[in-house]
Amino acid sequence: MPPKRLVTRRFITIRDVLGLPVLVEGLPRVLAGESRLDRAVRWVHVTELLNPADFLEGGELVLTTGMPYPEDTSKLRDYVDQLADVGAAGLIVELGYRYRRVPDELVAACRAREVPLVELARGVRFIDVTQTVHALILDAQGALLRRGRDVQDTFTALTLRGATPEEVVHTTAELTGAPVVLEDLTHRVLMCELLGRPYEPVVSAWSRRSRVAPTLEKTEPSGPEGWLIAPVQDHQGLWGRLILLDSRQSPEPDPEHVLILERAAVALTMARLAGPAWWERRAHRSVLRDLYERRFRSPADARARAEALGLPAFGHRLFPVLIRHTRPDGESEHLDERIAKELERTGVRALVGETAPGRIGVLLALAQASAWQPVAERIGRLAREELGPDVIVAVGPGVTDLSGIARSWQEAEQTAQAITSASPDRWFYVPSDVGLPELLGVLREDTRLQRYAERQLTRLIEHDDRNGGDLLPALRAYLASAGNKSVAAKRAGMSRQAFYQRLHTIERLLGCDLESGLQRTSLHVAVLVLDSREEAAPGV
Repeated sequence: MPPKRLVTRRFITIRDVLGLPVLVEGLPRVLAGESRLDRAVRWVHVTELLNPADFLEGGELVLTTGMPYPEDTSKLRDYVDQLADVGAAGLIVELGYRYRRVPDELVAACRAREVPLVELARGVRFIDVTQTVHALILDAQGALLRRGRDVQDTFTALTLRGATPEEVVHTTAELTGAPVVLEDLTHRVLMCELLGRPYEPVVSAWSRRSRVAPTLEKTEPSGPEGWLIAPVQDHQGLWGRLILLDSRQSPEPDPEHVLILERAAVALTMARLAGPAWWERRAHRSVLRDLYERRFRSPADARARAEALGLPAFGHRLFPVLIRHTRPDGESEHLDERIAKELERTGVRALVGETAPGRIGVLLALAQASAWQPVAERIGRLAREELGPDVIVAVGPGVTDLSGIARSWQEAEQTAQAITSASPDRWFYVPSDVGLPELLGVLREDTRLQRYAERQLTRLIEHDDRNGGDLLPALRAYLASAGNKSVAAKRAGMSRQAFYQRLHTIERLLGCDLESGLQRTSLHVAVLVLDSREEAAPGV
């Protein structure tokens, strides 16, 4: 079962404080920093000193009556600069003791430094404000500690049972209610959980957007979109980043989200340290399967996801390459990695991964002027070196848009299925290589073809079975020689006279004229269907 999303009070903000009854009585009015009212309040500090920064650590909401303000109001800017530099959450001024109205210079200084400034038209008991707010802060901190234990338990359980990285990313998104992306150091999106959102608006132009969001010393909003970013390590150091895309654009990170993201990044780091992790191949495999099975909701989604993984889908020709093999599971696991490294070494952009048991998919993205045949041949050579001569490599027609890749992939699949040991030996095959023998091999399970072959050849087969004869091999040699009796006799290893006698017997048994081109074609189709069945199941 997916983990339950944690929904609790996140942290206390200036907006929360202004809504408390104890402050509502003072008729609060915001004079500056309206866009920063969602700043977290980590403490409330009452001071009448002109140098408050000496006693602040950041995040405090400062309460004052204005008593310390200098007679020279131009010096109010220095006072605000101190608050801004130390990172104070905001400033609340109670009118009546020092001022009847907040000085314009103080308002201007707070606006210039984006420090929230609030005036209280009526007096309030500061002790009541501090007690109320501090109680809420401590309660939120206690709740966060309790949630932290739950989060820790969740990710520890995932680590102990060897959860996949996809599960960790999915859990992170479920717990935060926000899209989560796992990228490597080249800013390729290997995995993402968007919680039902379309890919296109979330991961489009990903590399460019990600590069302007640096990894900070601690997990806090980074870059123009305010992403939360946590590093993921491996044996060699920094490997990638786990990114939370919170659309609320709050200037303060949600402590719960920070906690979840950091625990998830630790779980992913431990997974990478535990052993070899083919995460890139997993990502390629997932996208290849989604493309082949048309799982993307729109062409724009498919293009955005492929490009986020590093495949340039626009302005290129796309070629699906299918590698069919019969090796047991595990024996081909390194071929996809070897192909990917070879293509990367030669500058070819591609997605490479296992798409099904006995199938490895390669989606090539080539410049319009590039020749695809040398790349396909290189893949064919690597496949044979790794898996032996029985491997089949098929290439589908090139397309210029991902919306056509599924159909092209199906053509590559059909081509691979049609190729048999009797087909010409090539490094790779294309749909035009599928001739009549290959086509009949694909259709050999069609009962209509089976009945046709039986009607045409049953008498011949039964005669051979009863008499230990060789009429069927003689007919096969005759048809393979295009009706040339001399060549056929030599191919069958018989004298001309003996071969001619067998042809007469065949004509008598089948009631046909072997000189007729149409009848020869009919018999040739029947023999090919029979041969394809015997090749598929010897002895049947």
